[in-house]
Amino acid sequence: MSRMGDVLAGFHAVWEFGSDSVLIRFERGIRRPKLFQALGERRIPYEALSAVELSEGRRGTVVLHAVPRPGADPLMEAAAGQLKEDADPYRLVLPAEQEDPAAHLADELRRLLGPDAGEPADRHLVAPPEGPLHFKAYDGKASFDGSAVTFRWFWTGASSAKWMSGDQSFGVGELSGVEWRSPELVTGHLRLLERTARDGTPGEADQDPAAVVFGLGYGPVHESLPFAAAVLAAVRTAQTGPEPRCAPVRRAGDTGRNPADIADRIRQLGELHGAGLLTDGEFSAKKAELLAEL
Repeated sequence: MSRMGDVLAGFHAVWEFGSDSVLIRFERGIRRPKLFQALGERRIPYEALSAVELSEGRRGTVVLHAVPRPGADPLMEAAAGQLKEDADPYRLVLPAEQEDPAAHLADELRRLLGPDAGEPADRHLVAPPEGPLHFKAYDGKASFDGSAVTFRWFWTGASSAKWMSGDQSFGVGELSGVEWRSPELVTGHLRLLERTARDGTPGEADQDPAAVVFGLGYGPVHESLPFAAAVLAAVRTAQTGPEPRCAPVRRAGDTGRNPADIADRIRQLGELHGAGLLTDGEFSAKKAELLAEL
């Protein structure tokens, strides 16, 4: 970026722009989408993006939308276009008065998009969610320890077909992918796609021992989707070998920074701190990092 350390504070998240990635810190609160609260924060390398858009939003807002490349983010790959617009973690809704700085940063991001931006990624470029590693569906509890997925059926919800098959365990090496259906539809499910198909064709999810089903109150988006993304990332790693790790969430200091840039960055942090978007500890730690770069 032309100005290191730029920050945009939206209604549900704060975006901090670095030299090769943007750190998205999702805010907690009653009116925040639960998916954002579950994600916490994510670092998105610029090479994982295909486009950057700025548009007019609702009721005096503008929207900065960083469009991920297909296959770059396991979360978005698992979601397969089913997320509602307000729950898209790549959309930053801003007050209309921030349109000018948002437009500036959108232009800067477009300049950083590589020649492959329009092509699907051949590997995951965004680190998968670290959790949750278990959630309660309607008919069972799904657990994932990093190497295997386990389904334990509930007698109050599981079909007789699942009870007859018994609890299930699937090593990631046995899987080719996952199929996630949003519980915000009529019914949702998480189906594990096995490398070697079982006898017969998979039936409805409530009859398939390789799937758990969920609906309103069971397996909501903020629990089931990160789970599906974590499993999908592990499956891809098992297929292709370890993927290069994304840059760590904690920012590394850049050397040789312009003192004026650092002063401006500290001022921005002070505004976020004053607005309650940074705790005292977070503000002090980030301020110390910046001062150390002088």
